[in-house]
Amino acid sequence: RIIKNVVKTFKYFFGLRFEVKGLENFEVEGPAIVVSNHQSILDMMGLMEVLPDNCVQVGKKELMYTGFVGLIMYLGGVIFINRKSTTSAKMVMSEVAKTMVAENVKVWVYPEGTRNCTGDFLPFKKGAFHLAVQAQVPVIPVVYSSFTTFYNPKKKLFTSGKIKVEVLPPIETKGLTSGDISDLTDRCYH
Repeated sequence: RIIKNVVKTFKYFFGLRFEVKGLENFEVEGPAIVVSNHQSILDMMGLMEVLPDNCVQVGKKELMYTGFVGLIMYLGGVIFINRKSTTSAKMVMSEVAKTMVAENVKVWVYPEGTRNCTGDFLPFKKGAFHLAVQAQVPVIPVVYSSFTTFYNPKKKLFTSGKIKVEVLPPIETKGLTSGDISDLTDRCYH
């Protein structure tokens, strides 16, 4: 909560405004997988606007070694995944499935797997959806509007702007099997 409140203040320094809709969709009973698009570091400020209690993020292991930011992420409970080792990533996610159910935790995943600066979506990786089906928990999609009109690191463009964040209704996974993962992934993508 301390990290959340500190990061939320950054929006004033950067001139960002957030318009949030659908927070009531986080009010599901029990654990869930939260998936959202990932455009830039600005997502973290948007994340702090909507982050539900008892929710942890999944991030690539390399972020743990990014100095102060890595320390904050570690202290904030981020689950680090070694994306270069499929076996290791699957083992970690299997443990995450057990823990999230046992401890009633929501897990936030960026299924694009990397930042996408175009404002469009990259194809979704299926790890988050495997996790949701394995744990039989709902998937809650969160969508950030495009930042491209006021933020473009390649063009060195950064002005103030408004980011719309919408939490969409949960998508149930009870009764789904591994054979349903592609359909679940497509449904969340769309």
